[in-house]
Amino acid sequence: MTKPIIGITSSYIKQGMYMEGTYVHHDYQKAILETGGVPIVLPVAPSDVLDRYVDMCDGFIFSGGEDVDPRFYNEDPHPKLGFFYTERDESELYLIKKVLEKKKPILAICRGIQLLNVALGGTVIQDIPSQRKSALQHSQTIQRDKTSHVVQINEDSKLYQLLNRETVMVNSLHHQAINQLAEGLITTATARDGMIEAVELEGNPFVMGIQWHPESMVRKDKTMMVLFEEFVREADTSTKS
Repeated sequence: MTKPIIGITSSYIKQGMYMEGTYVHHDYQKAILETGGVPIVLPVAPSDVLDRYVDMCDGFIFSGGEDVDPRFYNEDPHPKLGFFYTERDESELYLIKKVLEKKKPILAICRGIQLLNVALGGTVIQDIPSQRKSALQHSQTIQRDKTSHVVQINEDSKLYQLLNRETVMVNSLHHQAINQLAEGLITTATARDGMIEAVELEGNPFVMGIQWHPESMVRKDKTMMVLFEEFVREADTSTKS
């Protein structure tokens, strides 16, 4: 039985003189393995290699990581803007465009939801604590797999159909978020402070952005497992269409 190949975008880290390279948190790979897919980590690459990624993979996770370079949504850097990796942004913005053209499934997580929004013409809140005074804590100080706040899910959404819940507790590991929503994206979940927590793209079978980190919740929350199961199933379906 052929399993769908899931490409997972990655960043770059340097831990020391002799230890540096491509990085992605292992929870992404584990979630895909546990739900029947084959995870492949995708390094930042030139466009001809990105085109090969699109052909090779059946579905794509745009993973979390550093901030989005504000030049890509026509803003100057805020004083609280964190580290950004311009080459990664360029690579992934190109990749998003090509994957959307092929109508392959996308699950965009944390930084991924912000980049998806930018790719379609939206903007980003560069630093929630300093730019949204009434916001709740979105960068939790507890372990990654623990939940910290509630999100409210719109009943008229694919996310609601999958999770079958009006509210869900989520983890929260971000200081940036969607600001102006891009045309074509629909808000499907929000935090109680109004922050956008999930989006879907009109007219596409499975393009979903999630602001929290469901990949780190799957072992303790079977609801989040359903999200990955459906994503992998959609990727498997796309290989047969």
